[in-house]
Amino acid sequence: MRLTKVSFSFLLAISLFFGCQAQKKTSKSDTPIYLNPSANVDARIQDLMSRMTLEDKAAQMSQYVGLEHMRKALGDLSEDDLDKNDAQGFYPGFKTTDIARLTEEGKIGSFLHVLTAEEANELQALAQKSPLKIPLLIGIDAIHGNAYYQGGATVYPTPITQAATFNDDLMRKVSAQTATEMRATGTQWTFTPNIDVLRDPRWGRTGETFGEDPFLVGNMGVAAIEGLQGEDFSSTNHVIACAKHLIAGSQSINGLNASPTDVSKRTLFEIFLPPYRRAVQEANVFSIMAAHNEVNGMPGHMDKFMMTDLMRNRWGFKGFYVSDWNDISRIAKWHHVAKDFKESVLFSLSAGMDMNMHGPFFQDYVVELVNEGKLGVERVNDAVYKILEAKFKLGLFENPYVDLKKVKTTIFTPEHQEAALQQAREGIVLQKNDGILPLRNLDGKRIFITGPNADNMTILGDWTSPQPDENYVTIKEGIDQFAKKYKFNSEYYDCGQRSKWITDENINIAKSKAAQSDLVVLVLGENSYRHDWPNKTTGENIDRATLALSGNQLNLAKAIIETGKPIVVVYVSGSPIAEPWLESNVKAVVNAWEPGAFGGQAVAEILMGEVNPSGKLPLTVPRSVGQLQMVYNHKPTAYIHKYNTEKKVPLHPFGFGLSYTSFQFSEPQVSKTSFNSIDDKILVSVNVTNTGEMEGEEVVQMYIRDNISSYTRPIKELKGYKRVSLEPGETKTVSLEIKAESLAFYDADFHFVVEPGEFTIMTGNSSADKDLKSITINAPDKIILD
Repeated sequence: MRLTKVSFSFLLAISLFFGCQAQKKTSKSDTPIYLNPSANVDARIQDLMSRMTLEDKAAQMSQYVGLEHMRKALGDLSEDDLDKNDAQGFYPGFKTTDIARLTEEGKIGSFLHVLTAEEANELQALAQKSPLKIPLLIGIDAIHGNAYYQGGATVYPTPITQAATFNDDLMRKVSAQTATEMRATGTQWTFTPNIDVLRDPRWGRTGETFGEDPFLVGNMGVAAIEGLQGEDFSSTNHVIACAKHLIAGSQSINGLNASPTDVSKRTLFEIFLPPYRRAVQEANVFSIMAAHNEVNGMPGHMDKFMMTDLMRNRWGFKGFYVSDWNDISRIAKWHHVAKDFKESVLFSLSAGMDMNMHGPFFQDYVVELVNEGKLGVERVNDAVYKILEAKFKLGLFENPYVDLKKVKTTIFTPEHQEAALQQAREGIVLQKNDGILPLRNLDGKRIFITGPNADNMTILGDWTSPQPDENYVTIKEGIDQFAKKYKFNSEYYDCGQRSKWITDENINIAKSKAAQSDLVVLVLGENSYRHDWPNKTTGENIDRATLALSGNQLNLAKAIIETGKPIVVVYVSGSPIAEPWLESNVKAVVNAWEPGAFGGQAVAEILMGEVNPSGKLPLTVPRSVGQLQMVYNHKPTAYIHKYNTEKKVPLHPFGFGLSYTSFQFSEPQVSKTSFNSIDDKILVSVNVTNTGEMEGEEVVQMYIRDNISSYTRPIKELKGYKRVSLEPGETKTVSLEIKAESLAFYDADFHFVVEPGEFTIMTGNSSADKDLKSITINAPDKIILD
């Protein structure tokens, strides 16, 4: 059990006075409690902190980029660039030898962007030379697999693709596999999941999210955290997860990353915060990252209400906060609410921040602020306690190193490859099919494949490094794998492997080749591939002013359409593509999102009918930017009036996705019609029948509506879903659970409550009204949850 606040603070105040004397009084023959693996974690932390100076503690709150990352940055930048670009991991006035020395002296507590397992071991060896031998906590952006800097790691589909599976169990499974690959390569902390609820698809980080719905985002986020952390991240196969970014950066005023967000408190509590509450209360996430942006005038990195009052004191967050890249300093640089970095540190730590990502001077300011009486030592002690707790539970004091011999046998295993392929298969969404798919009677036919995303690593998405050719399958390669089986001939033309490269000459050649074919597979979309910055059209810090295809892609499509040949369009993009004209003039549209290492295989399997598509849209696809904000869970008055030149219905609704078979849904039935207490549950059951001729999977979706409420609520809200597999002619009963939380919202005082009244329950296979059938239940009494 942790010490009380009074006794804990008293103990640590004593440690500040005596400082290093405690170390000097310990004989060499004694084993300190903190180095005794049989002692409980709390006792070990207290013992270690009693031996630490204020400088030691401030060091634990400091994170730096790895040495190899620094060397790479130095090699890539000119002298003029070094002082201008703070996103390259370079520290003016510091050499890699300086950082190595600081590590050896125990003046750095954490690293990120450590490129190899060898480097991780080297850094840990340096830390073991420090007086207290405190191991390093090494973090990495393992957003969809541990491939950000790890060549040869398993690249799973990006989060938006993972969300399209509507498969929480599979999310949990691949997250656990990611944790295993991380630990094998020397990292113990991942800056994921991104549980921002997407509300503006212009935002380049759309592909890094789980979509527009708080319930789906919450489910996927909880599954990811549980897979990554396990019970309490104490296993050597688990890591610390990091929920990010607190809060609402996905609805900035202009769609740009880090721009201001101006939304109501109600919108924060009803849309953006539910996944965070669940991450804390259901999954026990142990770290949270603050957001670049300000919300209603308050920079996220000094938002005491969010970090301390709400997340810690009200919802019970037990872990630690980490800043986003350089964002504590940006309180002064960007937001201009502090006069300098030192004052930014004061504001941020006073609000609840625990660790600075990344760089020097932060720990010096921490020490100065405490000595000046501006920052309480208790605040420092609280932060350091949680950081050390992570290191002890991860087992780093016993074994900070990894076995280099096991790296190759642990990453990219057959089991991991199969899970990545399954997630790609389940995440691909069939958006249109005029009967051309699955492809049949291909004997002797000629398939022409072209488009900027047909044969490159764009399928891997953002947050990945270049991977070995043998570790991923492009869409062209996937189709070619079936040429022998189905006896067709394929021809590929490189019309420009980036949308910005497509020229009129490319278009004319592609048109000519298409005219000589029997079928065209046109692979279009956007490029978020991290190691292709000059050609990126979406992704982190590359936001979009349009949802139309970039570059010359639409002209390419128009030219091929003129040939009259049947065309299957495949989109590869982390962001939705809004091209109504194009979709109306081709035979089929397959939205592959960013399907990862085996995306090309999965796409080809779906085209050939080897796999029946079952993915569902985790966001609404609007017809144009002019329709934004276009979300399914809008308020009742959102569409009272019409646009002058645009329809007010989306191109495709949330939850939509076609199949090669057909499904029939019965009217929903409920186990009872009255919801009476906080522990009450109602089962909603629906019979689903496969009325087609092919086995298929359907995603049964359940939505609710509070028919009359004290504050306006959305016209429908997703509250349950389940995948079901059916043979032709087979019927299964699917049951979904309604709990108090399913019906609750925030009242006038922002208590989480179920109000008395009637609720409509809707079930079907998309959020569109035509796809839903309904029944009503009621809650006779008010129920207070929080």
